[in-house]
Amino acid sequence: VQLQASGGGLVQAGGSLRLSCPASGSIFSINLMGWYRQAPGKQRELVAAISSGGRANYADSVKGRFTISRDNAKNTVYLQMNSLKPEDTAVYYCNADVDYSGSGNFYRYWGQGTLVTVSS
Repeated sequence: VQLQASGGGLVQAGGSLRLSCPASGSIFSINLMGWYRQAPGKQRELVAAISSGGRANYADSVKGRFTISRDNAKNTVYLQMNSLKPEDTAVYYCNADVDYSGSGNFYRYWGQGTLVTVSS
């Protein structure tokens, strides 16, 4: 199973970006999908996560600005980021809890990360 995050880049404060992360390979089903970020010198933190049924939760710091969504037919998770702030600058990582065989056991896979830089 592979996850490929894309959509990062350089944007001015107040701007928007949309991250995408398709999962590919041997996939029977996907449960939770999410986005984490890691800023320089800081620990990785949860940004947002979404269940297979579409229930989402967000870090307080991004509520009202970021929206997570997913396309189950495409095994893809998205993160729409609006009103970006310099403190949103980080490498953003996607993940997915995947059952690759129909066993009912889910394993967490990670994408490689995409850099988001917000200039003031």
